[in-house]
Amino acid sequence: MDAGRRYFLDRVARLASLAACASAYPGAALARTSSYPFTLGVASGSPRPDSVVLWTRLLPDPLNALALPPAAYSVRWELADDEGFRHIAAKGETAALPELAHSVHVDVAGLQPDRWYWYRFMLGDAVSPIGRTRTAPAAGSMPLGLRIAVASCQHWEFGEYAAHRHIAAANPDVVAFLGDYIYEWGPFDLAHPLKPRHKNISADLAGYRSRYAQYKTDPNLQAAHHAAPWIVTWDDHEVSNDYANDRGEAPDPNFLQRRAAAYQAFYEHMPVRLPPLSSEPLRFANMRIYERYDWGRLARFHVLDDRQYRAYQVCPKDGGGGSTSITNAQCAERLDPARTMLGAEQEKWLAHGFASSTAKWNILTQQTLMAQCSQTPVAADGDGKFWTDGWDGYPVARQRLFDDLQKHRPSNPVVISGDVHTFYAANLKRDFYSKASPANPVIATEFCGTSITSSSRPQERTDQYVAQNPHIKFGRSDKRGFMLLNISAKQMSTYFLALDDVARADSGISTLASFAVEDGRPGVITRA
Repeated sequence: MDAGRRYFLDRVARLASLAACASAYPGAALARTSSYPFTLGVASGSPRPDSVVLWTRLLPDPLNALALPPAAYSVRWELADDEGFRHIAAKGETAALPELAHSVHVDVAGLQPDRWYWYRFMLGDAVSPIGRTRTAPAAGSMPLGLRIAVASCQHWEFGEYAAHRHIAAANPDVVAFLGDYIYEWGPFDLAHPLKPRHKNISADLAGYRSRYAQYKTDPNLQAAHHAAPWIVTWDDHEVSNDYANDRGEAPDPNFLQRRAAAYQAFYEHMPVRLPPLSSEPLRFANMRIYERYDWGRLARFHVLDDRQYRAYQVCPKDGGGGSTSITNAQCAERLDPARTMLGAEQEKWLAHGFASSTAKWNILTQQTLMAQCSQTPVAADGDGKFWTDGWDGYPVARQRLFDDLQKHRPSNPVVISGDVHTFYAANLKRDFYSKASPANPVIATEFCGTSITSSSRPQERTDQYVAQNPHIKFGRSDKRGFMLLNISAKQMSTYFLALDDVARADSGISTLASFAVEDGRPGVITRA
């Protein structure tokens, strides 16, 4: 085992040990606090029928990662049946450890299924904001409905987080965040002058912690966390642009150390459970983020990780890493059957999730556009020009996923995506450029959301992409916002919600387009 992998695994083992210590070791109790410690708000996530994860981080000065002395603090928490905290359902104490940036994760168990709760944290005489969370419905139950807000890609310097204010107002049952919660890049001259910002690129633990703290100061982002539990996955910018497995975009012999730091910072700032360590030291499931969440028998979320286990991007420029756009004639390696997007273990796990699912809707919750999207007209032999960082760079892996969908036939598969800063609605087929037929059916439906703030290509180019890829039924890259999904047993309704002006924190929002998918009939139905 090389030194980089050994460092990574040692870092993961230490992270797991520290997380366990936080629950076992009470820390120091304070009578009074000299400055307010809950500046980053609170959050909840990873909802189960009987449990949910509660999160906060103690940081009086959000732009100073060393704002607290390096000591453990005893943090009290309460979860109540009502917003006034008259009926306490659960309470306790846990330690905020300096080794984990004084973050707090409480996995509250023994809760009632399918109900809302309110929660808060206390340190000395300081009380956090109140967050609202909920548990998933009981296994075997059939809820009447489910409302999901879907978001991704929120580069701090490229706009205001007005979309999160509207997410909170939409009153979702759950928020699905599909990656690029932070960007390691920055700052840029495009920054809003009223937003404080750091002047370095995140490449170590201190840098990533600072970037998360900066983002979490935003009141609209905090409001979206306070409104509902989140289900989260990561994409590339939580670590570095276009990274693949253990390789970054630029050569870096210390990349695994950087990745370990980024993964730790992700854990420190997200309401997620840390999974148990694998007994196999070379298996990177140690930092597993992919997971299943069931919403009774109405929906199953298959949450994927398409970064940690993937093959390197094909035919990169100048022999480095990262993405490019190529044709098959330029790079036959794109069609290599050995290439993987998810890794063999995650592929097997996903296939098992399809086979075992009894849910009415199976929602593949993942990072990037799955529909093929050629940047040029497609030739008679199927060749076009394809971006290698997305699923188009891994077409045989995509076909294996489609094979598993057709083999196991989970009910109503729908893919939700982010990453590409564009609203897309698409039909997924084995042969994207032949008409749907019994031999080439629509296998699943895809809805891809635009970014919260991050910029995109001109709309004229997106119009060309839609025209060149007939299975893509809609595309808009000139708007920022989020998706809202309303799900019942009979239908999924999807709304593309677009901000009036991403530069304004008080921006209004409107429905750009809406679609439906009917039970038992895969494919996009466009609403007037």
